[in-house]
Amino acid sequence: MLQVENLTVYYKTIRGYVHALEGATFTIADGEIMGLAGESGCGKTTLGHSLIYLRPPMNYIGGRVVLDGQELPIWDMEKMQEFRYRHISLIPQYAMNALNPTRKIGRMIAELLESRGMNYDEVLPELKRRLDLVQLSHDVLKMYPIELSGGMKQRTVMVVSTLLNPSLLIADEITSALDVSTQKAVCEMLVEFRDRGFVKSTIIITHDISILYQIADSILVMYAGQLSEKAPTETIFQDARHPYTRMLIGSLPKVGVRYQEERLLGIPGSPPQLLNPPEGCRFRDRCPVAFDRCTEVPPFREISPGHSVACWRAF
Repeated sequence: MLQVENLTVYYKTIRGYVHALEGATFTIADGEIMGLAGESGCGKTTLGHSLIYLRPPMNYIGGRVVLDGQELPIWDMEKMQEFRYRHISLIPQYAMNALNPTRKIGRMIAELLESRGMNYDEVLPELKRRLDLVQLSHDVLKMYPIELSGGMKQRTVMVVSTLLNPSLLIADEITSALDVSTQKAVCEMLVEFRDRGFVKSTIIITHDISILYQIADSILVMYAGQLSEKAPTETIFQDARHPYTRMLIGSLPKVGVRYQEERLLGIPGSPPQLLNPPEGCRFRDRCPVAFDRCTEVPPFREISPGHSVACWRAF
């Protein structure tokens, strides 16, 4: 189980601190696939990366992260080394950035395993079995990254990231640069990795909330560095309580509905600048149901079992 309590991370700039993530509190159960959704710049990637690799200009301000009963020292890059890859692993946003262009895939994996005290030859049978699972030839181990297609790179990184069966897997925008058929295959692989016990829990970071409807057990929606709503996937789509969540879902195109019949509404306005964030609810200036009390910061409160929301209208 993952427990995050009041996690706050800022970016340090010459103009001051960017309030990228404030007061994040949530849990993920064993076996749960949680989707993390929101507009670009809302803090999704900051939240995901702060759980595994907090590097400058990211600054740890406060909060706790507990994985399987053990607190992670996320503020210390060196101490986190023993947890990365073995207990918590990341599939980065661009797979090509995760593969060393000067190393063949097999050699790169061998060096990674050696850095964790593992023997490549002992792990090789399991590595080949997982390549078979994602429909990759064993020949990829003898190839350089440039010889692989985008989808092949993505599947390779998925195998490498889960090779030591981490408790938590963070998948950051892993479908954004893929065609539709490859997106479907990659999403199915994530579910299969969970079902086969390769990982206990998964966080899928995406701006495309429609993908999460197909594979996520729950969805956490963020806006302007803060949590807006978390609930089971079906609840998010059928009974969302935060206006931002409703407008996100309302902006999705509907199958079979033509533009002439129903125009997409979108969300008017733009997110606030986080260098000097506004007081109160950060969605206030774009919210169609804002009222006087929205000048106060709404708490992220549970309104029913498994359903939490930060909106005064929902309480």
